[in-house]
Amino acid sequence: MRMRPVRMARWSARHPWTAIVGWFVFVLLCLGAGITAGNNPATTEDFWVGEAGHAESMATDGGLQRRPTEHVLIRARSGPLDLTRAGAAARDVTARMNGLPEVADVAPPVRSKDGKALRVTVVMKGAELDAKKNVVPLLDRTAQVAAAHPDLIVEETGSPAISKGVNDQRGEDLALSERLTLPVTLVILLIVFGSVVMAGVPLLLALSSIAATMGLAMLASHLMPDPGVGTNMILLIGLAVGVDYTLFYLKREREERARAGGRLGPEALVELAAATAGRAIVVSGLAVIVSTATLYLATDVIFSSLATGTVLVVAVAVISSLTVLPALLVKLGHRTEWRAAKKAARQAKRGAPVATKPAKPENGRVFAALMRPAQRHPGITLCVSVLVMLAVAAPMLGLKLIDPGKDTFSRSIPAMQVYDRLTGEFPELLVKHEVVARATPGRAAEVRQALADLGQRAQADPLFSRNAEPVVRTSDDGRISVLELAVPHPAPSAEAIDSLNHLRDRYIPSTVGGLTGVEAAVSGDVARGQDYVHHERRKLPLVIGFLLLLTFATTAVAFRSVVVGLIGVVLNLLSAAAALGALVLVFQGTWAENLLDFDSLGAIASRVPLFLFVILFGLSMDYQVFVVSRIKEAMEHGMTAREAVIDGIARSAKVVTSAALVMVTVFAAFVFLHLTEMKQMGFCLAVAVLLDAVVIRMMILPSVLLLLGERAWRPLRRSRRTRSTAPAAPSLPHVG
Repeated sequence: MRMRPVRMARWSARHPWTAIVGWFVFVLLCLGAGITAGNNPATTEDFWVGEAGHAESMATDGGLQRRPTEHVLIRARSGPLDLTRAGAAARDVTARMNGLPEVADVAPPVRSKDGKALRVTVVMKGAELDAKKNVVPLLDRTAQVAAAHPDLIVEETGSPAISKGVNDQRGEDLALSERLTLPVTLVILLIVFGSVVMAGVPLLLALSSIAATMGLAMLASHLMPDPGVGTNMILLIGLAVGVDYTLFYLKREREERARAGGRLGPEALVELAAATAGRAIVVSGLAVIVSTATLYLATDVIFSSLATGTVLVVAVAVISSLTVLPALLVKLGHRTEWRAAKKAARQAKRGAPVATKPAKPENGRVFAALMRPAQRHPGITLCVSVLVMLAVAAPMLGLKLIDPGKDTFSRSIPAMQVYDRLTGEFPELLVKHEVVARATPGRAAEVRQALADLGQRAQADPLFSRNAEPVVRTSDDGRISVLELAVPHPAPSAEAIDSLNHLRDRYIPSTVGGLTGVEAAVSGDVARGQDYVHHERRKLPLVIGFLLLLTFATTAVAFRSVVVGLIGVVLNLLSAAAALGALVLVFQGTWAENLLDFDSLGAIASRVPLFLFVILFGLSMDYQVFVVSRIKEAMEHGMTAREAVIDGIARSAKVVTSAALVMVTVFAAFVFLHLTEMKQMGFCLAVAVLLDAVVIRMMILPSVLLLLGERAWRPLRRSRRTRSTAPAAPSLPHVG
């Protein structure tokens, strides 16, 4: 693997236009193939998990699955509701809705308990997940009714309308994040390179890699359905690692150019950079891919989609860095040489001496100050830094998980505002539990009676609604029966969760669950959320176990040192724990709500910790690989362990920090989004990258390696002594 990046760079350097054109043809082919194949969205069945998923499977088998439902709320603009006018508006709603092919049924209007509102329930055709696309005609008809009855307030909400609102908001948020991220990233790159052209190269490759990955992701969705979250991750990770990999390669090429002093051409400089940075990019990309692939072990459609998007975009970013980037650098190198020669000719013509720029120091005062404690007092620096990281990680012990449902979405979504007004007038619509029972057709009457008995017991429980009569439906073949129970509490509340526990632990075992040969299970919004959280908790040890094992194996093999592999795993654990601790501290309480513009859920979204743990491990490997690669190169060229650590950290500090700033900028932009789950992800990733680049890589890692000395590199030293007895092989010039 060491020579493969060099061969690829050599070919690209010698055939630059072929490589450049070939890359953009590849991007267009990926996009074209993806658009031609189309996207394969996930279905409701792909989200089934636990007992709730089993209940929905049984209900679907009997044709009694949950139908997408909208509610039209009719209220007076002021004063009491005029029932005559409200009734006319309700009839208008019914007539207009019945004329739509998307509508299956319109229920008679229902008056609220206080008489201030009228509700018309509309049941839609089709699958639950398709309703967010099919709800637009219904919203249009509701708007027509509102215009026809200006003396009333007529508005619509429901899961389809809310889902559409969330999708629209997510699209606006992504556009906002791009507007924030791209200019700041460009400014950072301008500061690093001092050139608009050189700053544009990382952005160009990152954006083209993202475009190619979008097409590949569409193709991949036909193997693993897309739940609609993969695009977010491709943009998030693609911009971060795409810029980072290009930045590392550019930095090495610049170092070789400065060291050569004009004695080598652009082709040779690119080849030298590929021998070091190219291999490091391959190892880093492989580490990110391997760690992210452990998300497939969660057997969850959302995690699988996130893993697929991340794996694809990292792989494409690595390929772009090894193929088209060397070609671009060669063309830019020739352009730089031509401009330098032209400038020198003009100066010679005027008889002026040729000016040379003084060499800039490798790192400024800030970096020197950050590295000084580890160099002078590694033991004290290690202890203090670890204690600080553990203190930041401590809140993680109080982590609470919640599956965010519609009750947790932003109230800036119009459908959510109507939802709050609707559930205020009709609290029985907040939550519905669905008890599904399966038996032989001959026992249908017995099962219905048992479910009716269950409904009576539940209504006597104060946790359940007494305003809604329990409804029992039975399939045409008599095998499946479904009981619906209303709960007047929002889904994330303790009362709603307690009602589910009462149902599963008390009422079902003593009624329908006690019948021999009858299978019973509970679904609904609360059951879905609780079962999803429990499913993730069961998968967490498996995912983390494989993550630690694969990460250790990758780094140990790459650097031929078991000790370095163990250090990488421990430091990544510390970095991830500190980031999750900061996440809990900020988002699980209420003190930061106004600061970051969010409504606290009192918990962390259930998908966030597992996903972040895996992604943070992968991203941490970026810096681990690039820093340790520098140290390893120095040792291979004869430095002592101490000299190599100091030299490697010093040489990599500026570029690692610059890359970290790019990542922090990308991730921090997500803190400005509306969705709390995305805010949590962006905040945690930004904090983790910042801590990893500054505290871990510039203080803890050098302190550990300085304290261990040669002991950290014994396998490497043995391999060097073994090679010294063999005939010398041709080697590249020194590239440290």
